[in-house]
Amino acid sequence: MWEIIQPLLPMRDLRKGGGVRKYPDRLVLDSIFYVLRSGCQWRMLPRDLMPWDAAHRWFTKWRRDGTWDRVHDELRRQVRIGAGRDPEPSAAVIDAQSVKTSEGGEARGFDAGKRTTGRKRHLIVDTMGLLLVVTVTSASVQDRAGGRTVLARLAAGFRTVSLVWADGGYANSVDSTLLSWARNALDIVVQIVKRTDDVKGFKVLPRRWVVERSFGWLVRNRRLARDYERLTATSEAMIKVAMIRLMLVRLAGQPTRWSHESHRKTARTKTVEDLIAA
Repeated sequence: MWEIIQPLLPMRDLRKGGGVRKYPDRLVLDSIFYVLRSGCQWRMLPRDLMPWDAAHRWFTKWRRDGTWDRVHDELRRQVRIGAGRDPEPSAAVIDAQSVKTSEGGEARGFDAGKRTTGRKRHLIVDTMGLLLVVTVTSASVQDRAGGRTVLARLAAGFRTVSLVWADGGYANSVDSTLLSWARNALDIVVQIVKRTDDVKGFKVLPRRWVVERSFGWLVRNRRLARDYERLTATSEAMIKVAMIRLMLVRLAGQPTRWSHESHRKTARTKTVEDLIAA
């Protein structure tokens, strides 16, 4: 994973001077990934990593100078090329997820539909489930209002996308102006994938399951199980870091789970002598 991401990190210009860096980029990434996966507070970073204030400072610096965005976009292109796809997508899927937050922080509201007090993550992903655009708002923001924001960002950053699938929350019999606005202002066709009324319980819906799976990928990281950040910009950056780690695992060909059935079977067949020798 380090060999893949190292060329994408910013290079230091030695002509501008400055002292020797105390903490290398690999240690910085290890510390940030530890916070992401474990969900711990920055101040609770283990001592074998770097000091929490230095790790947080580098995380914030790379958020402000656009490093996370550049690394994320390049890794997404590499994953798509490796899968035999075009580097830039032509279709996408949109959805929103309401999550609880800690007390305090900006953009915190109540989602009456989900009965959740916190924030809402508006995501647009490609047909592989890879992130294209993310916006974090208050949970009180309706899907249609947040959809306009992320669709505008999508049109500005991805000229090749002309079709977006969405659920019924983005257009209904009361308000369907999002569809006409996207078609006329952005030249994007938003197609609603409806759920049939005669089906009860859970049902996998065409196209919509892709973005739902992406939400599942995100919340595997305990830092994203709820929104712990005080700034929405930090929340968006942490989501991008989670996708960066996911794509690095794929490109490196590493397993995405901590253990496999084959490994457990091998462990059960080991004798006491084998365990002592190990």
